[in-house]
Amino acid sequence: MRSRSNSGVRLDYYQRIVHRLILAHQEPVTGLFPASNVNSHAWIRDNVYCILAVWGLSMAYKKIADQDEDRAKCYELEQSCVKLMRGLLMAMMNQKDKVEKFKMTQSPYDSLHAKYSSKNGLPVVGDNEWGHLQIDAVSLYLLILAQMTASGLQIVFSLDEVSFIQNLVFYIESAYSIPDYGIWERGDKTNHGEPELNASSIGMAKAALEAMNELDLFGARGGPASVIHVLADEAHKCQAVLQSMLPRESNSKELDSGLLCVIGFPAFAVDDAQLIHNTKDAILSRLQGKYGCKRFLRDGYRTPKEDPSRLYYERWELRMFENIECEWPLFYCYLILFHAFQNDKRSVEEYASRLEKIMVRSEDGILLVPESYAVPQDLVGFEYQKPGSQLREVVGRCPFLWGQSLFILGRLLQEGFLAVGELDPLNRRLGAQKKPDVVVQVVIIAEDNEIRDKLAEHDLHVQTIAEVAPIEVQPARVLSHLYTYLGRNRKLGLSGRKSRDVGILSTSKLYSLKDRIFAFTPQFADLSRFYIASDNELMIDILKGEINFLKSAWDLLGRPLVTLVLKRIHLDQDKIPLAMIQTMRKLKSGYINGTRVMLGSLKDFLNTSAITDLSFLGSTEDGYPDRLHPDVQTYLDEHLLRSFSNRSTMNLRGGQLRPRTLRRRMSCKGAIKKTRSINVDSDNLGMEGPSPLTERRLSSIVPPPWLQANKQSHVSVFATTPEEGPASSPLQHLGNELSVRENIYPVDPHHSRSAIDRRSEFVRQQEMPKILIQRHRAETNFAETEVEELIAMLRETENLEEQGDILQYLVDTQGLDFNTAGLGFKNKSDDNATASANNAAAGMLEEGRVVTVRDLLKGLYEKACQQKLWGLVRHTAGMLGKRVEDLAKAVTDLLVRQKQVTVGMPPNNEHTITAPLPEVELRQLIHDAYGDDESTAMLTQELMVYLAMFIRTEPQLFHEMLRLRVGLIIQVMAKELSRTLNCDGEAASEHLLNLSPFEMKNLLYHILSGKEFAVSSVARGNLSIVSCKSSRVSKKSQIGLGDPEGEDALVATIDDRQGQWLRRRRLDGALNRVPRDFYSRVWTVLEKCQGLAIEGRVLQQSLTQEMTPGELKFALEVETALNQIPQPEYRQLVVEALMVLTLVTEHNMVPTLGGIIYVEHLVHKANQLFLEDQRKVQGDATLCCAKIKDGKEQQQAASGMLLCGGAAYICQHLYDSAPSGSYGTMTYMSRAVALVLDCVPKHGEMECAIS
Repeated sequence: MRSRSNSGVRLDYYQRIVHRLILAHQEPVTGLFPASNVNSHAWIRDNVYCILAVWGLSMAYKKIADQDEDRAKCYELEQSCVKLMRGLLMAMMNQKDKVEKFKMTQSPYDSLHAKYSSKNGLPVVGDNEWGHLQIDAVSLYLLILAQMTASGLQIVFSLDEVSFIQNLVFYIESAYSIPDYGIWERGDKTNHGEPELNASSIGMAKAALEAMNELDLFGARGGPASVIHVLADEAHKCQAVLQSMLPRESNSKELDSGLLCVIGFPAFAVDDAQLIHNTKDAILSRLQGKYGCKRFLRDGYRTPKEDPSRLYYERWELRMFENIECEWPLFYCYLILFHAFQNDKRSVEEYASRLEKIMVRSEDGILLVPESYAVPQDLVGFEYQKPGSQLREVVGRCPFLWGQSLFILGRLLQEGFLAVGELDPLNRRLGAQKKPDVVVQVVIIAEDNEIRDKLAEHDLHVQTIAEVAPIEVQPARVLSHLYTYLGRNRKLGLSGRKSRDVGILSTSKLYSLKDRIFAFTPQFADLSRFYIASDNELMIDILKGEINFLKSAWDLLGRPLVTLVLKRIHLDQDKIPLAMIQTMRKLKSGYINGTRVMLGSLKDFLNTSAITDLSFLGSTEDGYPDRLHPDVQTYLDEHLLRSFSNRSTMNLRGGQLRPRTLRRRMSCKGAIKKTRSINVDSDNLGMEGPSPLTERRLSSIVPPPWLQANKQSHVSVFATTPEEGPASSPLQHLGNELSVRENIYPVDPHHSRSAIDRRSEFVRQQEMPKILIQRHRAETNFAETEVEELIAMLRETENLEEQGDILQYLVDTQGLDFNTAGLGFKNKSDDNATASANNAAAGMLEEGRVVTVRDLLKGLYEKACQQKLWGLVRHTAGMLGKRVEDLAKAVTDLLVRQKQVTVGMPPNNEHTITAPLPEVELRQLIHDAYGDDESTAMLTQELMVYLAMFIRTEPQLFHEMLRLRVGLIIQVMAKELSRTLNCDGEAASEHLLNLSPFEMKNLLYHILSGKEFAVSSVARGNLSIVSCKSSRVSKKSQIGLGDPEGEDALVATIDDRQGQWLRRRRLDGALNRVPRDFYSRVWTVLEKCQGLAIEGRVLQQSLTQEMTPGELKFALEVETALNQIPQPEYRQLVVEALMVLTLVTEHNMVPTLGGIIYVEHLVHKANQLFLEDQRKVQGDATLCCAKIKDGKEQQQAASGMLLCGGAAYICQHLYDSAPSGSYGTMTYMSRAVALVLDCVPKHGEMECAIS
């Protein structure tokens, strides 16, 4: 043997070790590694980790290849890597049908297998006999495949294999919403086979998607056909969910050492240096031991207390594993690599020396990494008493190849044979470094010359669609259709991309196709989608949000480019809306909301934008890669003609000209009104005293007895003030004179007479609940009017609300598919006929064509959108069954960030959504929750979309909230409006449904953030929500307690601060907001008592056996109990009472709290103490609850009504007390705890006032 340099000798030593420990086990036929000498199964994850040492060593040889035999060794090692990676590829390609099926079902039974036979690569266990769905394993494979290809290895040989890998990308791209079994193959830690969303899987998928993007699988020798495409938005969604989860691993595992592979080598999936630091510290402080790290808290695997005869654990026995979990040296290997990539030599040495102490020497002196260390059976008792004190013994495989391989990599890095960049040729490790500011490029294009000239008047110069040629501008849906051709392969039976969604990151690039260049408008600007797209202000708001999002999320080469087309539909009375002009001026100035922007034309930005090649649209399979796929060709030819041509669907009558008299008007009358179910006036939000929900909704056929007895008093769904007054009906042909109550709606004195007539008519119509339509035909609005006449009325009326009412009645009686063609022409005078002829709106004129009620509704919906009559728009959208396009996506966005959603009004009709549902099921669920109330069902869908927007852009609004209860939020929004406008509940809910989508989103924002707001009225009766910067601004006008005609004269003497705490408790209660660490502190209370009873639900002490304090599942148990309480402000007091209990336990005042604690008793006791004090000091409450009782009041209290209207028999004034101070709620709670709990000493300590 010739002389070798020292480094050569040392490398030969490693080569012998790698050969003996790793390569000796590689199966010669398939190239896979069996799990051990006795188990021939090959796991994807373990196999990929095993080969990393071989890959690292091959690169080390490549660097010092001074002799032929080194080059030969290098090649041999490289080919072992290729052999293994291809072995896994073949095993997965045998299951190509599963990949195809999984794209549709995402079911655990359709997933790729997690392990194969190492002998022949075939499946070894059935689909449902193992937790096969492990997205992190497939993702790890793709990530390492990308890194190895980038380092120069050729692993993929044919274009069919490229198609298969493109489909594997689709397989993992929804990882952020697919619960799987995760890195430890368990799912929920009880191992009952329930998959859950795992941060380690999502992180690995995000890394794989980023690594695969635009990667040529044929390396330097490839062409356009061998490039993999990833939609950047999918990777970004994974990142957003990952960031919201860390350092939590999943619902049942509050922490997991497996996250080390996500924050460091190999994934480098987190961009936020602080989050990486926090996650690592959490793992080290809670899971690190002398022998490595525990996988997760209460992990029973291989502990002496585990029952090896069964696979799963009972929930109650998890507590036994606390402090005796096995420790895994593997994680020290991860930590060595983590610090080596951070270039922190001290930490590397520290962990290397720790690792050496716990490694096992083989007979020939090689250091082996064992799988894990367990506490010996006889020392368990001592370990419980003093965790970490006992010696442990090796259990499991030794050497553990996954760990051994990472150990060798670490050694090669420490001894300088490898640089970190060689293990990471794609430079993923640089993700957490600070990036320069992104400049967002914005291009505005006019639909035609007319709009261009209108913009020019405002000194905004833009091009038209025709002028930007040869660049073609298309809507996002065209891009989403083109992407369905990606990854199609007839031979393999793969159908391409299934998801229809293209996000803002994808539409912010330019696309080249042969010699054409396409720009796509963002998805949110697609008007065909949903009514919120016709609210210009909201679209501008979303645009600002998206520009802000691009600033933080864009990480591609080139600058992002947002293309917007200004169309006819955007015009308002033939003018460009002011909001749009202002926004364009801001864009022109170069900054918008703190983001740098550039406004320009498309050709200016050609050189600075990201351009993606759509070469996958060629017909490669037919042997013509240079020709477009024939389907694509026909699609594009059809679409380019249609998509932005001037088709005007909105030329219905009354589009631009609106009668001035319509300015201020409530936009729903009679028939529609009866379907509403938002309940505001009852002081118990969500509860109408004893009456069940069906009565509140008044949709039963027979009127309940209390309705018949007293027709004149509160009949309508929303109580109005009982002021009676006759009014005549403007619809003379109905001839139904009725005595009507005047509504207290504020009237503008400058109104024309007809508006006031209309108002009285709307009051008259609202009197009749829906039930009366079926019962007393004679009394209803449309009494005895035949369908014929209704259709004729529909033709004549200009007023969209009247049309709405008539159509609502037709839908109720005749159904949506009733044919109206040719009706309504009888005995009408000639000029009526000509009036009808001029009126294309109702569309009943085309003879011989079927015109159904549904068609009429569609016409009405489009006109209402145009005239911005939002209440009518929401209602007709609901009747037409329109859906929010992104509803399922919005709900998923909330759920994957660990927020559950409920719809419906508590307490009887609330449905909780805990897992992503398909669109159809979601809509059915919402429909079931609200019955006939189409408007509120529509509003619910709309609010879910806004909540999802907020959680994407401002996640901090949702801190300490676990469930978003949309029904309660709607009630609180109405209640807040009624407080601010000082109107009754009915008017408030009417206002609420008439808010434009933009104002609705704005109001929701103010409620989420708890900011004070005022309502200013803008032209045409649209309300506008504005923040109150200074808290002193006109508070007097903003806060009123209920109706000004209340029995008590309290309102007259409101001071500035009255109602503030009540409002705050109401908001926090409705939003389910709790103090920080609330749930883990309740856990400590539960540990010291036998249970906590809340509103009839008992939280048992055994929960502490099943779950750890920081576990999400525990928090949800507590949340479910608290959600039994229908009144938000009362719920908040219960939360405060629980906080007082946590203080008692945290200061160890008493060793135990005794039996079951009834939390409400504490609140009621506190209320008693409060009233006693109020009597002593003659406080405000002496006007209501602290009054000396006489007979009348006794009777009232018995009927469940407090004078002051406080919920759940607690005085309104207690709700409105600040928590601190000598008369604060915390003081009374603490006194109540001292009085009610037996364990607190009674004597000598009562005097101390709580500071």
